[in-house]
Amino acid sequence: MEKIDKNIKNIIFDYGNVIFTIDFKKTKKAFEDLGINNVETFFSHKGHNSLFDDFETGSISSEEFRAGIRKISGKNELTDKQIDDTWNSLLIGVPKGNHELLLKLKDKYRIFLLSNINEIHLKYINNYLKTEFGLDGNDGFFEKIYYSHLVGKRKPNKEIFEQVLQENNLKKEETLFIDDSPQHLKTATDMGINTYLMTYPDHIQKLFKDI
Repeated sequence: MEKIDKNIKNIIFDYGNVIFTIDFKKTKKAFEDLGINNVETFFSHKGHNSLFDDFETGSISSEEFRAGIRKISGKNELTDKQIDDTWNSLLIGVPKGNHELLLKLKDKYRIFLLSNINEIHLKYINNYLKTEFGLDGNDGFFEKIYYSHLVGKRKPNKEIFEQVLQENNLKKEETLFIDDSPQHLKTATDMGINTYLMTYPDHIQKLFKDI
């Protein structure tokens, strides 16, 4: 997609590596620095242990997630802080200009946030947004936000896309979904939603440079 189709009226944004920069390699290394040697078997960008999926759908609490990390890593001595700091190490921040762009897009499109996220990451991000930008979360940038652990559904499952479309009366052909995960985009594409794969060094400011 060289530029945004003129028929697009709605944009659904993923958060990680679309608006907020994340680095999975940092978390992999942080786990390894704790002495966990089987990181690749339970955590990666393309697929991971069901523990992470359960946490992203709110099926388990932060306490249960931490207990799960201790179990699959074989490191019962890990503290809550060690696990949280390691888990949050992939969260880098919002590149300069992204928030300003979202506000401009909000004047032209109906925009939504659809993110696979969890309680520990959201707490960190909200604190970051408050500290760095004086913001109380992301609510000011979007018409509606869908955080997977709060709605009980996650990408790439069809149900989460159906919920966003139905609750907001969005037409598939007028909607663009931007994500950095091909498996998430496939579901949306199969449903008839327009999609755009965000891959480094691409970024939303480049995509919307004419706005």
